[in-house]
Amino acid sequence: MKSVLKLLPVATLAVGLALSVAPAGAQQAASPKSSPTAIAAAKEILAIKNASAMYANAVPGLVDKTRIALIQQNLNYQKDLTEVAGVVNQQLAGREKEIGEGMAQVYASEFTEQELKDLVTFYKSPLGKKLIEAEPRAIGLSMAFMNSWAQNFSETVMGAFRAEMRKRGKEI
Repeated sequence: MKSVLKLLPVATLAVGLALSVAPAGAQQAASPKSSPTAIAAAKEILAIKNASAMYANAVPGLVDKTRIALIQQNLNYQKDLTEVAGVVNQQLAGREKEIGEGMAQVYASEFTEQELKDLVTFYKSPLGKKLIEAEPRAIGLSMAFMNSWAQNFSETVMGAFRAEMRKRGKEI
């Protein structure tokens, strides 16, 4: 799983972060309903699935993105902004754990305590372990297939457009 996660582009992280932040109101509202046991089970599921690999570099990534944006607007401050980025990285180190906490809250609000316990049991089973190991590759291969299909199918769609336009006496 780790090797597949390394292949995920920064954009995927940004989308993942955006999606994890989007239901913030629901997370806060769900907190009182979620028992500590449910939260703990959700955290265990996320640990088993190595979810932290998705956001492990979130802080340095966002700091660097901000540094680059600021340098583009303030070219004369490039050296200072690069030095400040190191300071900001140190100041904010560890804050990515907030993502894990939020994800655990989301899981705990979407599944019952018993369902979470059952999921932990499943992910620890031989089939669950196989799923964790094989699913990233299966998803990657599925995405490659979908991209290939879409590329080939777009030619079919283009052919259909051309044929219909020819019927109207227009070549495209």
